[in-house]
Amino acid sequence: MDCSDIRNRLYAYLDQELELPSAMEVDRHLASCEDCKRAYAEQTALRSALRSHATYHNAPSGLAQRIRARVAPKDERKPWFRWHQWFPMGAAVAATALLSWTAAIQYASVGEEELTGERVIAGHARSVLTGHLADVASSDQHSVKPWLSSRLDYSPPVTDLTGAGFPLVGGRLDYLDQRPVAVLVYRHREHMINLFVWPLQEGARAQAVHSLAKRGYNVLHWQDGGMAFWAVSDLNAAEMRDFAAAYAAAK
Repeated sequence: MDCSDIRNRLYAYLDQELELPSAMEVDRHLASCEDCKRAYAEQTALRSALRSHATYHNAPSGLAQRIRARVAPKDERKPWFRWHQWFPMGAAVAATALLSWTAAIQYASVGEEELTGERVIAGHARSVLTGHLADVASSDQHSVKPWLSSRLDYSPPVTDLTGAGFPLVGGRLDYLDQRPVAVLVYRHREHMINLFVWPLQEGARAQAVHSLAKRGYNVLHWQDGGMAFWAVSDLNAAEMRDFAAAYAAAK
C-alpha cells in the first residue's frame, strides 16, 4: 500500500476495524514512513482530545419504542392495487430499517469487557504474527520498567517470573482505546503471554480476576493497585490462572 492508501485506512485502523492482514500492512508501513507516522500521531492526539473534552449524550429512553413503531407494519387502508404496487419497496425499506436497528441494539449490548477483550486479543495476535513482541527485549525488570516508564505517563509494575515458570521476555508499547499502554511479555514453554497494563480512573476499585475465551485465546483481567491488567495467550485456562497468581504474588 502507498501513503494514500494508508491515510485512507487510518480511521479504521484507529478504531481497530481492519482485518488482521490489513492492520499488519498498516503496522509495517507506519514503522518505515515518518510522514504517515506523523499523521497517525496527529489523529491519535485529536481523538484523545475529543474523547476527553467532548460532550456525550445518551439516547432518549423512548427511542427503541419509537423505532419499533416506525418499522412495524401499518394498515393504512390504501387501495389494493397501490399496496400491491409498493409492497416490495416498502418491505425492503422496513427490512433495512429493522436490520439496522437490530444491529445497533446488538452492538450496544456488547459490554465494555468484551470490547476490551477483542482489542487485547488483536494486539497479542498482531505481535505474534509480525514477530514484534518487544520493543525492549530483556529478562531484567530493571531494564524493562525504566524503558516503559520513560515513554508513558505512568510506571507499570514489572517483575520477572522465571522462578514460577513464566520468564520475562521484555516489554513494548501498544495502543488501546486511543492511548499508549504498556505490554509486558512473558513466555511459558513455546507459548507467549501478553500482559497489558494501564492506570485506572481515579476512584476505581480493585477487582477479582475475570476470564474470557475467544477465538482460541484465553484472557484474564483484574484490577489492583490503581492498575488494570489484561493477560492474553493461547495457553489453557488453568495455566493462565497460574500465571495470574504468580504475577500477583510477586508484584
